[in-house]
Amino acid sequence: MSDIQIVKVDQGGVNARILAKETKADFRRIEAASVKMPTRFTSAEGKRFFVRLFNTLQLNTHFISVIARTRLDHDDIAKVEATIRAQLDAVNESLNSAIDDAEAMFKAHGITSVATYDTVALDVEVGVLSSSGRRFLEVLGKLDQLMPLLQTLEIHEVITAQAVDIQRAALKRQVRDVANGARNFAMGLRRRMNAMGARQGFVDDGGQAEPTLGPDAMANPGVPAQESLPKPEASATESGLVSVVETANVSGQD
Repeated sequence: MSDIQIVKVDQGGVNARILAKETKADFRRIEAASVKMPTRFTSAEGKRFFVRLFNTLQLNTHFISVIARTRLDHDDIAKVEATIRAQLDAVNESLNSAIDDAEAMFKAHGITSVATYDTVALDVEVGVLSSSGRRFLEVLGKLDQLMPLLQTLEIHEVITAQAVDIQRAALKRQVRDVANGARNFAMGLRRRMNAMGARQGFVDDGGQAEPTLGPDAMANPGVPAQESLPKPEASATESGLVSVVETANVSGQD
């Protein structure tokens, strides 16, 4: 009798649909070594955010820390890196606080078990390129950990469904802002590099004009990079770090 199923359960189809909808990030240009880390996501939010945001953030932070540093002022790059780290620290603190609050409510209401998912977990081995990538992977893991805690509290009517939705949306926005911020910083730095190349007539070691990558290549890392011409005129503020910060602050969300 124990083998009888009264409902149909997922056999991996959910993960296949999530992976099929996302553009595969192109790492063929990345020559850096990476630390391989086994990773597991069980919640819908954890799976989708990992697939949509993790590799994109890795490509953008690699561009910022490695490629842009070869052409731009190191102090400017360090300021961008510090801003990204501060964003990661802030969202990490928010998630830690939310997890602690949820666990306290579990204890106060005598709840001893956490809701579990009937869908198959997403198990992957991740190549982590940098400390920023490692920190962001930890953030995604904590988001994944929090989701069933909130669902459990809603099931037991400790908190309302509306309160769960509000908290979930706020935390997801913070996580998404980190990835979007890194993308916008990379786009701003790329524009500065393109402008410098146009003014200086930069050529590579082979004597050919170096192709410049347009913003779309960083916004959609799975699409092969195309050559793009920088604007013939660049504003004075665009050449400074302040323009990069402003770009990250005012750009729209995904």
